[in-house]
Amino acid sequence: MKIFGFRSKKGVSPFGSSINPVRDSGHGINFQPGYRIRDKDLRKIHKAAIVGNVAKVQHVLLFGKNGLNDRDKMNRKCLLNFCDNENRTVLMKAVECQEEECATLLLEHGADPNVVEVCGNTALHYAVFCQNISLAAKLLSCDANIEARNKDDLTPLLLAICERRGQMVEFLVKKEANIHAVDKMKRTALMLAVKYETANIRLLQQGADLFSQDVFGWTTEEYAVISGFNMGKTKKNLILQWAHD
Repeated sequence: MKIFGFRSKKGVSPFGSSINPVRDSGHGINFQPGYRIRDKDLRKIHKAAIVGNVAKVQHVLLFGKNGLNDRDKMNRKCLLNFCDNENRTVLMKAVECQEEECATLLLEHGADPNVVEVCGNTALHYAVFCQNISLAAKLLSCDANIEARNKDDLTPLLLAICERRGQMVEFLVKKEANIHAVDKMKRTALMLAVKYETANIRLLQQGADLFSQDVFGWTTEEYAVISGFNMGKTKKNLILQWAHD
C-alpha cells in the first residue's frame, strides 16, 4: 500500500503549492496529497515499505531491530487507525491520494471511517472533496457518518455544495443526506447552493424551507436575488432558475 508519495516534481499541484502541496479551500479543508518524505526521517522498515519492497520488509521484521509498529520521525507507524501529527489516518491518506484499492483493503480490515483529523474532517469529507463517488459509496457501506461535521460545521453534503461538486451533491442526496443541515452561519444547503452556483438547485429545493434565515437574517430568496436567479412561483413553492434560462 504505497500511499506516501514523493513530491519532487515541479509544477503547480491541484491542491496548492508545488513546494508544500496543501490546498486550503476556505471550508475547513486542508488537503495535502501524499507526504513530503525525507530519507533521514525514516527507519529501515519505512524505507522498504515506501518503495513497496515486501521482501525487505519481511527481512527487517525477521532479523532487524525495527518492529511493525515503529514510528518514524513524523510519528507515522503501521497501526490500522493510528493517526499522524495532524490526526489523519492511513485511510484518510488513501482516500485523499485516490488509492481506491488501498482504501478498500483498509476498510475490509476494519479501518474506522469516522476518525476526525485536526480540522474535524472524516474520510468521507476527503472523498467528497476529491469527488470520488466510488470511494464515498464504500465508506458509507462501512458505516461512515453521512452527517459528520467538520470545524466549519460542514457536513459532507454542505462541503460538496461549497466546493461545487455537483455529482457528489446528487449522490449524497440520493443517499438521504440531510438537506436541512446548516453550517455555522446557519446557511442551509439551498442557500449555499445558490451562493456557490452549485448544480442540482432543483434537487435541493424539494422540501427545503425557503424562508429560514441565516445569522445575518438573509433568506434563500435574498441569496437568489444577489446571485442572479429568476424567481417564479407555483401554488406552493418558490422556484429558482438561472437568469439566462
